Amino acid sequence: MLIAVLVVIALGLGVLQYWGGPGPARSNVSVEVPDGATLTRAAAELEKAGAIRSARPFVLLARVLGGGEAIKAGEYRIPARLSEADILKLLQGGRTLQRFVTIPEGTPSILVYETLMKAPQLSGTIAVPEEGSVLPDSYAYNRGDTRQAMLERMQKAMTDYLAKAWEARKPGIAVKTPQEALILASIVEKETGKPEERRTVAAVYSNRLRQNMMLQADPTIIYPITKGKPLGRRILQSEVRAVNAYNTYAMTGLPAGPIANPGRASIDAVLDPAQSTALYFVADGSGGHVFADTLEQHNANVQKWYALRRARGEM
Repeated sequence: MLIAVLVVIALGLGVLQYWGGPGPARSNVSVEVPDGATLTRAAAELEKAGAIRSARPFVLLARVLGGGEAIKAGEYRIPARLSEADILKLLQGGRTLQRFVTIPEGTPSILVYETLMKAPQLSGTIAVPEEGSVLPDSYAYNRGDTRQAMLERMQKAMTDYLAKAWEARKPGIAVKTPQEALILASIVEKETGKPEERRTVAAVYSNRLRQNMMLQADPTIIYPITKGKPLGRRILQSEVRAVNAYNTYAMTGLPAGPIANPGRASIDAVLDPAQSTALYFVADGSGGHVFADTLEQHNANVQKWYALRRARGEM
């Protein structure tokens, strides 16, 4: 009797070691559990990937020791040496492998399109989205998701955020509609990379709009040429003079549409600009800008910028 008890204990310990000890995978593996897959089908996929030793004992022990919770479909990243008990918990918890697509603030829609088309494990195709319709952010997705569904999530995020921000807008701002706010935010996004400057840049353009001055924003010259991609050279004088629906050096008011997909901070800046009477700004040589209320002040700042560029050998 004692020997039988010891044998049973030994077998039990062996089973627990088999179930709870290190698994056979020597490196991380990915396993796809299809929609509607049974535990037996999932075990077969796990065995094929080398995550478990054998499907049949895995199924048996999962039913005896696994608590009875159903597994969930999806793609799983299984770490090396993960125990079979923990693999089952992973599948029951639905902690699937997630991939991310990141759209930086100020990305033009042509680059949103290219990013989504290059994203691995997405399916289907899309058209280039309407400029300004995508909210920059990092978006998680699973293997097999469609590009169209991803794009619709990004566009819904922009629609929802713009509506919420518009409701909280500061009274008396220069833009009259959410679309105008989106257009101006796209210009602010392209004009400064310094967070602390956004509201002041927004104030400059808001002041110009109120005074019916040309906005004279360089990125609006570039947009019709490259659809928002980097120009890669200096702007030509012929391009400065070009008359089109976007060039704010040849027209007053806002361009016909956004020139990029602005982020939340630039939208917020346009809807709550700084208290400023500035009408001009120019680079200060440190990645930021210096602002001026009058053309005389601005011209003096421009000369300082030119002198700095000459000292650097850039002119």
